[in-house]
Amino acid sequence: MRTPRPARPQIRTSSPVLVGRGEQLASLQALAGLHPAVALVEGEAGVGKSRLVREVLAGDLGPTTPLVGYCRQVGEPFPYGAVLEALRSTHPALRHRPALSPVTGVLGPLLPEIAEHLPTPPEPLGDPRAERHRLFRAVRELLSALGPLLLVIEDLQWADDGTRQLLRFLMGDPPANLTTVVTYRREDVPGGLPLGAAYRPPNGVVSVVLPLDPLGVDEVRALTAAILGSDRVSPQFAARLHERTAGIPFVVEETLRALRNRGGAVRTDGPAARRLLDTVEVPVLLRDAMAERLAALPTAATSLVKAAAVLGVPVSAELLGAVAEVPEPRLRTALTHALRGHVLHEQDGGTYGFRHSLAMQAVYDTIGGPDRAYLHARAIDVLDQVEPKPLHQLADHSERAGRVADWLAYGEAAADRAAELGDAATTTALLQRLLKEPSLPAEHVDRLAIKLGKIAHTGLDQLDPSETLEGLLNDQRLSTSARGEVRLYLGLLLLRQAGGLAAARAEIERALNDLSERPELAARGASVLALAYVGQTSLEELRPWQARLTEYRERATGELRLSLLANEFCSRMHVGDPTVLRSLYELPDEVTTPGEQHHLARLRSNLGDACTWTGHLRLAGELLREGVRLATACGAMFVVSTARSTRARLDWFTGEWDGLADRARRMLDEYRDLFPVTSELSLVLGSLAVTRGEWAAATSHFTETGAFAPEEAISPVGIAGCAGLAWNLLSQDEPVRACADVDRGLDFLRRKGVWAWIGELGPVAVATYLAAGREADAQQLVAEMADGIAGLDVPIAVAALTQCRGRLAEHRGDHAEAVAHYRAAAERYEELPAPYYAAAVSERAASCLLATDAAAATKQLSELVDVFDQLGATRDAARCRHLLRGAGGGKPSRRGRRGYGDELSPREEEVARLLASGHTNREIAEILFLSPRTVEQHAARVLRKLGVRSRTQLRL
Repeated sequence: MRTPRPARPQIRTSSPVLVGRGEQLASLQALAGLHPAVALVEGEAGVGKSRLVREVLAGDLGPTTPLVGYCRQVGEPFPYGAVLEALRSTHPALRHRPALSPVTGVLGPLLPEIAEHLPTPPEPLGDPRAERHRLFRAVRELLSALGPLLLVIEDLQWADDGTRQLLRFLMGDPPANLTTVVTYRREDVPGGLPLGAAYRPPNGVVSVVLPLDPLGVDEVRALTAAILGSDRVSPQFAARLHERTAGIPFVVEETLRALRNRGGAVRTDGPAARRLLDTVEVPVLLRDAMAERLAALPTAATSLVKAAAVLGVPVSAELLGAVAEVPEPRLRTALTHALRGHVLHEQDGGTYGFRHSLAMQAVYDTIGGPDRAYLHARAIDVLDQVEPKPLHQLADHSERAGRVADWLAYGEAAADRAAELGDAATTTALLQRLLKEPSLPAEHVDRLAIKLGKIAHTGLDQLDPSETLEGLLNDQRLSTSARGEVRLYLGLLLLRQAGGLAAARAEIERALNDLSERPELAARGASVLALAYVGQTSLEELRPWQARLTEYRERATGELRLSLLANEFCSRMHVGDPTVLRSLYELPDEVTTPGEQHHLARLRSNLGDACTWTGHLRLAGELLREGVRLATACGAMFVVSTARSTRARLDWFTGEWDGLADRARRMLDEYRDLFPVTSELSLVLGSLAVTRGEWAAATSHFTETGAFAPEEAISPVGIAGCAGLAWNLLSQDEPVRACADVDRGLDFLRRKGVWAWIGELGPVAVATYLAAGREADAQQLVAEMADGIAGLDVPIAVAALTQCRGRLAEHRGDHAEAVAHYRAAAERYEELPAPYYAAAVSERAASCLLATDAAAATKQLSELVDVFDQLGATRDAARCRHLLRGAGGGKPSRRGRRGYGDELSPREEEVARLLASGHTNREIAEILFLSPRTVEQHAARVLRKLGVRSRTQLRL
């Protein structure tokens, strides 16, 4: 018996939703129901004209009947072909129609499919012009007898003259029941007039022109996500895809099709995905279209086009002619042919190039090897005369022309210029290409490898440089003296990657063995190994490295001293060293060299991060502002990235939540390859999600913090991630499950021995243990906290300890003591300031007061509703309202007063957000402390006001 072949997975090649055409779709849908009306939809090939029309035809047209015809690109003319094709589908509508005008009988021989419903054909008139007019009248009479109609004629640029004249006749005096839509490419329309003559709509006829432009970067990203069914499309990939395709939807779809692996998947994240996109083959349909256009050009124009493909960037006509060796006056004529043939396009500034890079690649692929090399050599000769020299272009042409010496000279010069401008990404890309050159002489490898390592750790593209450096360590051309330095830089890069911490420490330790005669580099390596906040290495194990770091720093000067201070002060601040703040006067306000500026920026940003974790929030804000200013000025973009993520974390603490989630998501996309940044941003997003009752989203974000991989985590982030996971479960009344996350977080913290980081985990852990019946564990933890932070400068941990003591007192039933602790903790949180934490503790105090002083408790709960509402903590605000209702008090809800009309009320916005994230009515009722019936009513109003029919549409 033959084993059945498994079904192939369904692979989507086009978007299930229309992207970037909302306004045009709404206009065309509205027009479809108006009679008489005319719409002219114009746009270049592949821009989505037909897709727009299909969306309209697939919608609810009411009583309107659609008729669709297509103009064909055929060799033999087919007079009136598109209109006749549309009329063939009128057969069902004609069955029950009364007698038609006799003139319609002329259509019988042309439309045998409906001839039985038409009158007998009239006698010939013998005058071609009269015959044509009678035919036009017949078409109009037939259309007018069919009720409300939508006539769609596609690809009018290929229409014969007869079809254009017939459409002009119908659109110039349309039947009252007819709406006509035509689509066309203006660049391919003879004379630029789609109807063959200027169209002026008569009075009473609604007429619109709908131009479709290519998609922007964000729309290309949305289109890609829709096609692939994934939201993990990085902004970098989308930007490169937009650059390659010019935002033309068809080219985007074909490119994604070409990128699919054997399983049908497309990788859209990371440098490897962007490399694959750069090397993807030109889609077949696009390649054939460009070959057809190229074949129609004269020889001189073809030479210009090939020169443009080799040059790779838009250039002036003079430069293009010089490379192609097409002089005036032939240059102007040849360029005109290339433009009219829509192969080249005029760009900004009077330069000429291709519509998109895939079109350029299609032409480049048609050039034979020897001709390519010759044209690249011509480009070098011409560009070398330009001032200032375009070094990057000269390097590219030298590489492709096979001139290794020139490639090395121009490439290194271009990398140096990019480094001077602070463009680390371009520098590292060029240096990597040079180092991968098989014929690169050994005497150049050391210099270029060290340059690459130095510049790479200031940029954002970490994965590719680390792979190159790792490969160089196995390259026999790299000298022993340079090997230690290259290994050190590799370790510094691995430190920033997900899953790279253990390997980073190992590489740096190995590097130190090779750097015994390079004390400056050995000091930098030791300063990294002394960092308290990476991995699971305990504080005790770090002490020797920290002592060595202090020795190095005391002897260092200039850039090295600032570099070592950045790591030493940050580590000391992270563990709560009370002497650090008194030492801040040692930091200079200004420095002179770019290197010093970079390390001063890193020092201030790192200190800002440590102050955020320990609770010196106002100082953290000042340090981060100055750090970002300095880092931006010197091009230290990695420092900028870490400072921005820390700023997001600081905004979470200080209650600056307006727009925080959107900002964090954008940064998460922007810095997707940098684990120290993404893990912290995930912590922010997870925390915000819990306050809004978005349980699944919170779990997803907290999982990305390193909470399940402490050996690879940024230690305080991973510990706080465990706290977040437990908090999320505790909020859903699942304390037993939450205990697992608490236990894992405490195990991580105890192994590290840094109690300064207990600020978030402590209160959640105590509350979880008490709810799960583990009172002894809660008491032990509070005692450990008190011992662990004694003598440390950690304001947020002190507030957390006070809160935990209140929890224990509340659990014992001593509400008076609990209220005292809670109020003291709230005051400490307010001083930081951390308004959400202060409000949460105040809610506990109010709950304790309900039994003894209900008036004071309800007054405080009422005030807290306003605080939570202002923050955007909708779940917390709903819980306080619920407590107020239970106490017999009341607080006006956010149901929405009369007068919101078609706008969503605040309560409806909350329900809409939860509906869009996939929650059921019952789940929403539990999150917002409402009845399912109330939620059902809110949901119905949300769908009605937003004009959607289902929750699925709401999510889209």
